[in-house]
Amino acid sequence: MIWIILAIITLVFGLVVFRGAPYVPSHKKSIHQAFTDLYPLSADDYLVDIGSGDGVVLRMASKFGAQTVGYEINPILVLISRFLSRKDSHVSVRLADFWLTNLPDKTTVVYVFSVTRDMGKIARRLQSQADKLGRTISLIVYGSKITGIKSVKSVGAYNLYEFHSLQPGKPQV
Repeated sequence: MIWIILAIITLVFGLVVFRGAPYVPSHKKSIHQAFTDLYPLSADDYLVDIGSGDGVVLRMASKFGAQTVGYEINPILVLISRFLSRKDSHVSVRLADFWLTNLPDKTTVVYVFSVTRDMGKIARRLQSQADKLGRTISLIVYGSKITGIKSVKSVGAYNLYEFHSLQPGKPQV
């Protein structure tokens, strides 16, 4: 019986890699630095964490007053994240695929730990979402860079990018 459970867990964690980055726990100290030195997060922000894992980024962002939502495709991590975040009204976790889900209308910043192979696709998707929402969306990336796009700022392994709405007639920020 234990082997079946281990096989299911291994299968779930293994298959997720084909759709996004593997689960790698984030360090609270680094996240805090990103939310202070790279992008000063505040209560005016609505943060979306793509591949939110155990929700540590969501809970840290909540401490800065931001509303947060995590998209995670691994159902085991969704359950863990919901359990660990259960007392935090600023945190929401969805079993959702970023590639198939639109960002909430209130989104101001997106956080992602991603593999290099997906960064171009993420940039195109965020530009599309900025156009749809009609405003700038900031992107905090841990561990990767977007080829061909210059980051606004870098701190340690973090890079900050901005995607401005390109809709005609919309103010450019």
